[in-house]
Amino acid sequence: METQPETVYYDHGTPDERWERARQFFDAKDYAGAARVLTGLVEEVPEQTGPRLLLARAYYHSAQLSRAEAELRVIVERDPVEHYARLMLGRTLQRQARHEEAERHLRIASALAGDFPQE
Repeated sequence: METQPETVYYDHGTPDERWERARQFFDAKDYAGAARVLTGLVEEVPEQTGPRLLLARAYYHSAQLSRAEAELRVIVERDPVEHYARLMLGRTLQRQARHEEAERHLRIASALAGDFPQE
């Protein structure tokens, strides 16, 4: 059985090397490439928030909103006070026209950031 060269490239290296490669793809706005690297990394280290959050961001920026939502919900379920995941979840839900559901997460993110409305 022959391995696809591009599969080897995305999966090649240590977790640290793949993390750096994923960040380079993301910084270059190659969100699909970043997601390909990060998917395997998240499977390998599911307890780490960083790779999962960057994967959610890559999905968000490549308009894979249901995938972004799924990753963000895992993070928020594990760590309900993860401010940025809450904010991204709210924005992801907004882009899916689920405004009422989004508002709850956006209010929580604002409170966690200390952004309270002025009265």
